[in-house]
Amino acid sequence: MQLPLTFAERLSQASDPQVGLWVCSGSATCAELIVGAQPDWVLIDGEHSPIGLESTLGLLHTVAAYGATPVVRVPECDTARIKQFLDLGAQNIMVPMVHDASIAASAVSAMHYPPKGVRGVGSALARSSRWNRVPDYLAIASETVSLTVQIESTEGVRNAEAIAAIEGVDAVFIGPADLAADMGYLGQQDHPEVISSVLDTIDAVRAAGTRVGVNAFAFAQQQMYLDAGADFIAVGADVQLLAKASSDLVRNTRALSKKD
Repeated sequence: MQLPLTFAERLSQASDPQVGLWVCSGSATCAELIVGAQPDWVLIDGEHSPIGLESTLGLLHTVAAYGATPVVRVPECDTARIKQFLDLGAQNIMVPMVHDASIAASAVSAMHYPPKGVRGVGSALARSSRWNRVPDYLAIASETVSLTVQIESTEGVRNAEAIAAIEGVDAVFIGPADLAADMGYLGQQDHPEVISSVLDTIDAVRAAGTRVGVNAFAFAQQQMYLDAGADFIAVGADVQLLAKASSDLVRNTRALSKKD
């Protein structure tokens, strides 16, 4: 039995930037609608959603049927929590709020068994090894996982190249929303200073030879960041897309009755 390619492997093999969508609702139906759009990758968000361990497992099953690469965002850089998500079969982990190289190093350590890291050994009990049906899983486990860390603070921007240079950090994902808030521009991801910081971060991560992505729901920003060299991008979330489409539908239909 062989596990799917990791997100890092997908990025290295891709000839074009990888387009992603979020699953935040926790609904398997919404997840299936999202992956049916044929994104390259899907973020299963365990930070800003009700999604926990058991629901993550169900969402991984749903996404697996469609071929998109699932990336699971954990709530924080917590060794025990990362271990649990890895054991349930989340091969690709995203860790938010990585402000410096020491946090990045801690995240790397949580991803791997000793001596490379501190991940607890429970592979015989876990889906990660398909309950020991993956041959020599313990020996090859580090090859079956990938780590993406998030830069979303001014401190993170300052330390971007050092964070990206940590061995075991496969990719960096920039979060403009939290970055804007940290810069004093809450809700203003399109502020020129925020955009400038994102572009600086893309340059710094690329200088370290690491893959870099960004969250950008606005089309103009998508074009800008792709032109700057982003290797992957997230362009929408299930709950955001449903909220916008339903609001637009109701508003536009009501407008019909107000025409002369």
